[in-house]
Amino acid sequence: MRQAEITRNTLETQVTVRLNLDGTGQNRFATGVPFLDHMLEQVARHGMIDLDVEAQGDLHIDAHHTVEDIGITIGQALVQALGSKQGIRRYGHAYVPLDEALSRVVIDLSGRPGLSFSVDFKRAMIGAFDVDLVGEFFQGLVNHALMTLHIDNLRGENAHHQAETVFKAFGRALRMAIEPDPRAAGSIPSTKGTL
Repeated sequence: MRQAEITRNTLETQVTVRLNLDGTGQNRFATGVPFLDHMLEQVARHGMIDLDVEAQGDLHIDAHHTVEDIGITIGQALVQALGSKQGIRRYGHAYVPLDEALSRVVIDLSGRPGLSFSVDFKRAMIGAFDVDLVGEFFQGLVNHALMTLHIDNLRGENAHHQAETVFKAFGRALRMAIEPDPRAAGSIPSTKGTL
């Protein structure tokens, strides 16, 4: 089974992530950041991965450290669960609409961290959630999952819809990229022979 459990402890946060890449979308979140919990549920459900995240952070300051460290820890868990990446598709992509909003996410599980993030949020806050933290979450995840990730919100007027399409599309693209490729016969999907 492609599973992982990672705990990250710093002076600012304590984060534990459990994931199963071959799950059914079961999820449980206790991060102290309700909007992030809602977005992570989209990743689990649409990615068909089981995801459990517990976090305690310095929320009396703001949510920055907590959100970033959750991204980092999920990235570390993805690396552990994927192992050598034998037999996976490697690439994934998805377009996801929500009413007026539309986002595209493209993933390469390349072993090289790179993020292109193009989301022009229409307002700075979604409830108590600072939209800048969406980019921080994905930057932390990319750096530690060692993936190339392109996120483009193609249109949208409602910031909640914009964010939700991004997280749903990420879940769908991740689902495609981690899928076993029946034609790959356990090979590494790279001319280098390693990812």
